[in-house]
Amino acid sequence: MEFKLLRALNKHLPFYHIEDGTFKRYGKIIDGYNFSELQFFMQQTFIPEDENVYVASVSELENTKVKEQLQLAFYGDMPIQIGYCNGPNSTLNGLEYHKGSEINIAVTDFVLLLGKVQDIYDNFYDSKKVEAFYVPKGTAIELYGTTLHFAPCKVDSEGFKTVVILPAGTNQPLEQVIEKGPMEDQLLFMRNKWLLVHPDREVLVNRGAHPGIRGPNTEINI
Repeated sequence: MEFKLLRALNKHLPFYHIEDGTFKRYGKIIDGYNFSELQFFMQQTFIPEDENVYVASVSELENTKVKEQLQLAFYGDMPIQIGYCNGPNSTLNGLEYHKGSEINIAVTDFVLLLGKVQDIYDNFYDSKKVEAFYVPKGTAIELYGTTLHFAPCKVDSEGFKTVVILPAGTNQPLEQVIEKGPMEDQLLFMRNKWLLVHPDREVLVNRGAHPGIRGPNTEINI
């Protein structure tokens, strides 16, 4: 679906194209890398009908030239992982952040719902502060470590596909049981993953995620 039509259908929230200057608060568009190897593999993946699928690390995506380039230059010679997220999602559901940048490569058009870590107060976040960004197919973006984000939202009935690049080990199970204190520790959900979820997302609340999003569970209309 075209950006202008999507924006017209979603007047309930701030809605921007990823090229709008507003995105500079959250990240930047990445140029200068050839992602064709990753795009080729992603054509072979499927989009589930009922729920999103996230795979943190895929050998076919990591045994590529561009992975070596990103690891050396973009991430400063720190180890990284490359995986993907595909699905039929159209709602906010949650917001997470990592202590390190995330790269998303849009294999299909999709919308990202973004916020700022600085707007979390006492481990709660008001969903009315979320802003929507349309990301066209083929675009690679960096999301800064202070950017709240979660799974993309689809812009057509088929769903979305995106490549997800992160510091190695992110989103894996915690190796140690952490005695959670009263503040940020309450949000630590997996390795390098701090998460707030909407109370409507009971499957995550039941797994121990902090129900820290107040307000509507924002939805993208298509």
